[in-house]
Amino acid sequence: MMPSETSAPFSASSSGDRHPARLRRSVLCVPADNARALAKIASLACDAVIYDLEDAVSVDNKVAARQTLADHLQRQRRSDIEVIIRINDLKTPFGEKDLAFALTLSPDAIFLPKVESPQDIQAVVDFLSENDAPDSVRLWAMIETPRGVLNAAAIAETGRTSGGRLDCFVPGLNDLRKDTGVAALPGRTYLIAWLMQILLAARSCGLDIIDAVFNDFRDDAGFAAECAEGRDMGFDGKMLIHPAQIGPANGAFGVADTALADARSIIDAFALPENADKAVINLNGLMVERLHLDQALRLAAKADAINEKGKNP
Repeated sequence: MMPSETSAPFSASSSGDRHPARLRRSVLCVPADNARALAKIASLACDAVIYDLEDAVSVDNKVAARQTLADHLQRQRRSDIEVIIRINDLKTPFGEKDLAFALTLSPDAIFLPKVESPQDIQAVVDFLSENDAPDSVRLWAMIETPRGVLNAAAIAETGRTSGGRLDCFVPGLNDLRKDTGVAALPGRTYLIAWLMQILLAARSCGLDIIDAVFNDFRDDAGFAAECAEGRDMGFDGKMLIHPAQIGPANGAFGVADTALADARSIIDAFALPENADKAVINLNGLMVERLHLDQALRLAAKADAINEKGKNP
């Protein structure tokens, strides 16, 4: 009896044991210049918020967006929601100022768009180190160009280096479609190979990975299907563009009751004195290894984290 394959993974971040893994089932992207949308975050059940200074903000409003975001986080910052700030590309006139600004807000992570090489990560790591940023300030990388996909494994490796800070990948399919001409078909038929390539690169280095946005927030059935697909592919959660998507994402990337029961059975079985030194046990006719115990422990930890968050909205 092994953890159900329909339960989303709960993977450790690139920093190993240096800080605990976090719930990332629902990652809502909010324009940093939209004060009304920012105010609504107080009542939302998402696990993380991406405060977007990049694509969601017009060129004319880039500077003002920084102040709007600073005012918001000064007034309203929930400890149970991961704070991620997406900056503009460092190659643009706004990127470097965004990076310096983001650091003043002590975010949980800074989200880098259009990452194409390890050097893109290293440049930001160097800046953070030179400015005495605490290790708690992590990095997320958007993999959204053909070159980024091809270099995903090398980019992920930066998360293994001392002080590397890289925690999470997010594929950007809208930009990939634009750059490649791949059609936006249901089921992402011609994009699955690239998604799995990015996921494999992330997992090889212990990174989390969040599935790409679903653009039509009115298509409930389509969104549910894509969440189920992303969960089964191994993603930790979903990047969202509308609050209506939070509940379905939390459900899809949560822990099913049957999966939790299976996990508890494995944990209890290995806790028996007669199994303490065994690498493999027979549980209800199934061969269960220590690797399944590791999976079960992660699943139980995720269930506990979800339960704890439910007590402290």
